[in-house]
Amino acid sequence: MRSTSPKLHIGNYEGALRNWVQMQDEGYEMFCMVADWHALTTMEGKESGRFAREVAKDFIAGGIDPAKSAVFIQSHVKEHAEFHLLLSMITPLGWLERNPTYKEKQADILGVEREPYGLLGYPVLQTADILLYRPVGVPVGRDQAPHLEIGNDIGQRFNRLFDVELFEPYQYLIPKDENRAKLPGLDMRKMSKSYDNCIYLSDTADETAAKIKSAFTTPTKLRKEDPGVPEGCAVCQYLKLYSPDWERQWAEDVAGERGCFQSKKELTEVINEFLRPMRERRAALDDGAVEEILVAGAEKARSVAADTMDRVRSAMGLY
Repeated sequence: MRSTSPKLHIGNYEGALRNWVQMQDEGYEMFCMVADWHALTTMEGKESGRFAREVAKDFIAGGIDPAKSAVFIQSHVKEHAEFHLLLSMITPLGWLERNPTYKEKQADILGVEREPYGLLGYPVLQTADILLYRPVGVPVGRDQAPHLEIGNDIGQRFNRLFDVELFEPYQYLIPKDENRAKLPGLDMRKMSKSYDNCIYLSDTADETAAKIKSAFTTPTKLRKEDPGVPEGCAVCQYLKLYSPDWERQWAEDVAGERGCFQSKKELTEVINEFLRPMRERRAALDDGAVEEILVAGAEKARSVAADTMDRVRSAMGLY
């Protein structure tokens, strides 16, 4: 994840981090990277170093176990930069210009004369991030899978150009419950820090309660007796994920047997209970412990990345 913010929200958790934790617990060897260089591609990375450590805390608070998975910061493993440079020498410009994400991100840098190469070339850096570890797969949501196709294309182009079988195509490891990845913001728009419609993993119980009080509900439900429309109500959408009694709560909302205040109260209780162990794990982390985890994670990542780079240099005739 990019370190463009010091906080991860529950949409980040449901869309990615939950899946990482599940795969870790299923026995996959995970490399969980905070992408501080990627945070620079849209001029959002002025504090990416500080933010990166906060994101790492959220990884651990969310359930990533540093004893099982490498947690590290991208810029701490310099092989990412070298491999990005070498891959940029073989990647056709047209592949990058056709990338739909490139066109979308151009709008994020208004006020800059021309978009920087880093924005155009970020898929090459992303490919280096992935192929350095010669992975079985990359855990992403279904909507993100097309963004990674260029990485497999670049890997196969490398194999052809240098007559090696170094990079096997990686799989897109998509969560089994994709509905969680579609969690809306508190206002029913896309969850985004720029919209200020998020519940963050590091929010206190009181901060969470205050946010839920202002969450979007059915506009036509002015009184308890008015029928609700759970599909268009942010509170009901959250209850569906976090409350074991959501079916009853939804039915009562539709029937006009409960008011929005009751739903918000019950949602506050279940979400705060869901976040409680994350808050406890985060509170137990001090900055010194986080630095030790990041150093150990970078060493583990570097041991694999360095081996890949030895093979890459050999294939390219660089000694």
